[in-house]
Amino acid sequence: MNQSTSRMLNRVKAVYLFIRERETVSTTELAEEFGITDRTVQRDLNVLEYNGLVQSPHRGVWSTTSKKVKIS
Repeated sequence: MNQSTSRMLNRVKAVYLFIRERETVSTTELAEEFGITDRTVQRDLNVLEYNGLVQSPHRGVWSTTSKKVKIS
């Protein structure tokens, strides 16, 4: 795995853990917390949503799902 892929996967994991800890967060909060653009946050959220780990019950607000996750 190349360095940029590894960095992206680490960021996606960190985003997931941040959402899980806070229960609900906005896209803007995530961008500010991780120092990345809204577009990058949206790409990361798309990965998490595709895998059934997060959901957006209200536009721009995210929370984790009840799907079980093993974090290593």
